[in-house]
Amino acid sequence: MNETRGLRVASVQMEHTDGDKQANFAKIEEFTAQAAAQNAQLVVFPECCVTGYWFIRNLSTQQLAALAEPIPDGPSTQRLRDLARRHNITIGAGWVESATDGAFHNTYVVALPDGKIHFHRKIQSFEHAAIKSGNQYTVFDLPGGLRAGILICYDNNIVENTRMTALAGADVVIAPHQTGGVGGKDRHRMGLIDPALWANRHQDPEAIEREFRGDKGRGWLMRWLPSRAHDNGLFLIFSNGVGVDDDEIRTGNAMILDPYGRILAETWKAADDMVVADLDVGLLENATGRRWIRARRPELYGPLTVSTGRERDTRDLKFDK
Repeated sequence: MNETRGLRVASVQMEHTDGDKQANFAKIEEFTAQAAAQNAQLVVFPECCVTGYWFIRNLSTQQLAALAEPIPDGPSTQRLRDLARRHNITIGAGWVESATDGAFHNTYVVALPDGKIHFHRKIQSFEHAAIKSGNQYTVFDLPGGLRAGILICYDNNIVENTRMTALAGADVVIAPHQTGGVGGKDRHRMGLIDPALWANRHQDPEAIEREFRGDKGRGWLMRWLPSRAHDNGLFLIFSNGVGVDDDEIRTGNAMILDPYGRILAETWKAADDMVVADLDVGLLENATGRRWIRARRPELYGPLTVSTGRERDTRDLKFDK
């Protein structure tokens, strides 16, 4: 660990406009300027915030191709890189990638102030039949000495993904999402939010914020998200969509957690919003999760790499109502 004792980070929740990259980038630029003005060194935006998210499943393959871009040579990557240089800040944002082999990916790009680009292809993809899941973990150095990993939305639900990212040396997990207010028949899962509550948010903010803080939003996240940070001794930056996402209402709840699973900053506003926190690097070395990792017995874990026959594609599980 170098002499840097802290890192100031920002997490943004924002409502995107489906397919409107210009409008979505305008919000990214505005929040980046705000984050830089507060001396943040890293600002994190939601999954697929540049292209839009849940409407993707309804696109034809031709429409998906028109929306997607190559990475790192496409215009959105260049725009994110220029923005990072301009404000001297590291920025993460997501969109649909068109890969050189003809595949599409749900990809998250992190642009560093020196012009370097890192990107992660979602490992647990399900958004469209033509979107292919990634097959590797992504860990890299941030300016200042900490190492960051990226896990996109459902990637974080699988405990092995976070552990693998920690074992690769990550100190911080960048966790962009589009979650909360998700449908399904299981009453123990999130459940949909009435769109009328969002439409009436200015007249009755308490009603929609009650939903955001309840089991459809924060309550659900608190069942598992702190454990990802705590059990692996990591800081975790949770960024999420908020508001209308096709036929669902996203719950925001942007938050930043420390390596003990404690919330350093959070919001439950029914609006675009940003939270900022200082990460105390001194917490990492003796964090409970790091001590537990040092106590591992890898010789016992062979069955973790062996199929049980019960595994299914993420898209089959996601749409199993």
